[in-house]
Amino acid sequence: MHRIAERRIKIAAARADFLRFGRAETQSVPGLVAASWHRSVSAGVDAASSQAVFHGDLDLTGRLMRCSEPVIARLSDEMAEMPLSIVLTDYKARILSRSETDRTIGTLLDDVSLAPGFNYAEANVGTNGIGTVLESGQPLYIVGPEHYLEHLQPFACAGSPIRDPLTGRVEGVLDISCLSEHSSPLMQSLVRSAAHEIERNLLVDRSQRQQALFEAYVRVDAHTRGAVMAIGGTVVMGNAVAQSLFAPDEQWTIHEHARYLMIAPGQPIDEIELPSGKVVHIRGKRVVVGPDVAGIVVVVDIVSEPAAAIGVGPVAVAAAAAGFGLSLLPPARREPRPSARLSEHSRAPSAERESESHDVAAILSDMSSLLGKRASASVVSALTAGSALLVLGEEGGGKVSLVAELFGHVVPTGRSAVYGADELNDHGLQHFLDRDSSRAAGQCTLHIFRNIDRLNPPAIAQLDAFLSARATTAKELNGVADGVAVTVSQPDLQADLVAARPYTALLHHFETSVTVAPLRHRINDLSDIVTRVLARRAGLRPATVSAGAMRVISRYPWPGNIRQLEEALDTALLARPVGAIQAEDLPAYCHGGAPRVLSALEAGERDLIVGALHKAEGNRMRAAESLGIARSSLYRKLKSFGITVTES
Repeated sequence: MHRIAERRIKIAAARADFLRFGRAETQSVPGLVAASWHRSVSAGVDAASSQAVFHGDLDLTGRLMRCSEPVIARLSDEMAEMPLSIVLTDYKARILSRSETDRTIGTLLDDVSLAPGFNYAEANVGTNGIGTVLESGQPLYIVGPEHYLEHLQPFACAGSPIRDPLTGRVEGVLDISCLSEHSSPLMQSLVRSAAHEIERNLLVDRSQRQQALFEAYVRVDAHTRGAVMAIGGTVVMGNAVAQSLFAPDEQWTIHEHARYLMIAPGQPIDEIELPSGKVVHIRGKRVVVGPDVAGIVVVVDIVSEPAAAIGVGPVAVAAAAAGFGLSLLPPARREPRPSARLSEHSRAPSAERESESHDVAAILSDMSSLLGKRASASVVSALTAGSALLVLGEEGGGKVSLVAELFGHVVPTGRSAVYGADELNDHGLQHFLDRDSSRAAGQCTLHIFRNIDRLNPPAIAQLDAFLSARATTAKELNGVADGVAVTVSQPDLQADLVAARPYTALLHHFETSVTVAPLRHRINDLSDIVTRVLARRAGLRPATVSAGAMRVISRYPWPGNIRQLEEALDTALLARPVGAIQAEDLPAYCHGGAPRVLSALEAGERDLIVGALHKAEGNRMRAAESLGIARSSLYRKLKSFGITVTES
């Protein structure tokens, strides 16, 4: 006991020297602790006044909490005679739960904000048994003066990382804290054992998801003679029929579309064309474990085999369009709607119609992804038939741009009028209709109402009246009438229908709905989309995208869709107004594939790392040295932020 007290006195003296002179006598201070002190200084932590930051956006129902609860409950019972606290945090060092065996220790910990919601990252509160465990990636025992902050000196804490057994990723930290006089080095062994138990629970939980997917696959395969596939996470299964009927690239297309159907609204049933020209019908069954979708099992039937090659020309265009269930020309028997201006704007020539067909076919051929082609083809079909169109998709996915561009090819002399929900809520629909009717000058007009799910009740009533009157008031141009399209950014339309949200009263006006897939499901279209966006943003400037920049763009998941891509290219054009945009010109977040929204602090840290890596030409050792962190910490952060940089 005397030696322990003497050692703590030496560490306290070394800490005082470190705070005063910036260096410590290293023989008495563990290397991991000394390294943590240096990182704390670099992060700007004030030993006397820094405090933990509170966050309210915690995941209290996820796998980590679910798998930790029985372990923490058992540990609390076993340690009931000791005044201590058991703390669980997420991978960001945010405290998810705290369970104490004594009310006094709970009060003391409240005073230092070691409580649910507070962030104990090392960059916030310096050396401690949570943030330093995440930085080092290993179990640690931090006692008294080893803490960087003054107000943590009375405590001892033992923390251990909790890793996903399959991915190896740190999911959180289990920590035991108590007053220093009640501490024991055995706490480290105890918390490490408990963390391993939680990791085993995580493995069982993941295995349950995979087992549920496998069992569903076996059941469907036993009752089906055709091709059966199962897709979920990293698991992909397929029976012998699927292997024999479909080539590897065809299987990949089916897998990717199945992943889309797994998260898309509505029933997972669809018909798609494969790269080889085969048309297949997909029927899916989602596999749900608890609140999560573990995967999907699909039955795939071939509807038609690829046809022989057809020459280029109007017939070929029509044949290609038929593959999408689409007629590019107005139906032959369709009677024109009454219109006073029809004769003034009739467009004659069949040659002109053929030209329009080629224009639309060119748009379709530009789309490389199956989902992009299908959405475009469905939009063209609805616009050509004069159907009122409902367009669904994530925010920023380019729904309005897609519809307006395709209308411009279906009716080259027409125009599009876009109405935002906020504008209609503030000023009313009639105000904009009066304005646009004076601008139309007899042109065929497509009225696009953006985000009708955000309309207030008066605006919904006005739009309802407009849609009801549309059939008798619409004018027509060459067999194509004034059109109407609306967009909805709600991801779950079915839930809205059940909840009877006000805008759902408008849905009976629409004959056709199209879902525009998010950009992350249309990676094959990225090159063409980037070219189009860059052409609009750069104007007459000679600006292109280098191969390296395009690789970065292709790897990023684009949670903000096309709108975020536009912002990224705007930033790149500021850095390089003309010439080929390089990877380093893109915003730092493009270099990360982290599947979560980063906090302001994390985003700043990511930007610093990306900048250091570019300056070091991708050399991770030099980048770590310039940042003042260990290589192991840099590697962990690279993985956490999804940053991939090729070393020169």
